[in-house]
Amino acid sequence: MNFETIKSYFNFSRGQRAGIFLLFFIIIALQLVYFFADFSSFSSASPEKEKWLSLQSKIDSMKQDKRDYVPKIYPFNPNFITDFKGYKLGMSVSEIDRLLAFRKENKYVNSPKEFQAVTKVSDSLLNAISPYFKFPDWVNNRKEFKDYKKAPYTDFAKKEKIVLIDINLATQEDLIKIYGIGEAISLRILKFKESLGVLVSMEQMNEVWGLSPEVIDNLNSHFKVSVLPNFKKIDINNASIKELSQFPYFKYPISKNIVTFRSMNGDIKNIDDLTKIKGLSIDKANIIALYLNF
Repeated sequence: MNFETIKSYFNFSRGQRAGIFLLFFIIIALQLVYFFADFSSFSSASPEKEKWLSLQSKIDSMKQDKRDYVPKIYPFNPNFITDFKGYKLGMSVSEIDRLLAFRKENKYVNSPKEFQAVTKVSDSLLNAISPYFKFPDWVNNRKEFKDYKKAPYTDFAKKEKIVLIDINLATQEDLIKIYGIGEAISLRILKFKESLGVLVSMEQMNEVWGLSPEVIDNLNSHFKVSVLPNFKKIDINNASIKELSQFPYFKYPISKNIVTFRSMNGDIKNIDDLTKIKGLSIDKANIIALYLNF
């Protein structure tokens, strides 16, 4: 390829040359506009996006408040903690179950120490929630009976003979005479006796809510179970679940377990068989057996 051939490629007409110069001019002009023009004013967000951006700071503030939120705990009686309440306090499922099982036996905790003994909660959790425990007034204001025990005129007291009254024959007036028992607690004792038909042991006074150990000692020194009166006992081997459930010591789950035990093992013959029933309190087996016909 010689020089003349190459030169022929660059021979343009007047119109072609004008077009080439115009193209170069447009390219240079666009480059200058790109480098020096401010395009930020042409970018505009949608109204929805602008509204969302205006609320972003408020949303962030609400999220932070939620992270920093600590639920307020009001005073409560730990004997009545529900599953949800226990979960909110940080108790585990097993700890809640221990408390509920304890309450099913009609027992109550009367101090943070007793609460920990029953539930097995850690010291750190107990220290966090125990300031909010609210027990009945009689628990918080227990009276010491030292003055009563050291009463004057001891010589006269020694000569006075206490006549024991059968607890099943005791009236409300008899019970109110005991120091520490008022109208409310005396009625509670009578209703407890009525629910069972009769009382078979003075140990059952421990099951009456609201009785302090000192009051129970006073009851034992004035009352006793002399002779069991005639009352209708429960036929443990023939009673239905419904009939068993009407007995205060047999809740529905225990009644169901009794019927299941009978169907799998035959008749319940004695106290030993009774203690094999799931859910039944072994400590109360001797008392419960007095209400049954085997």
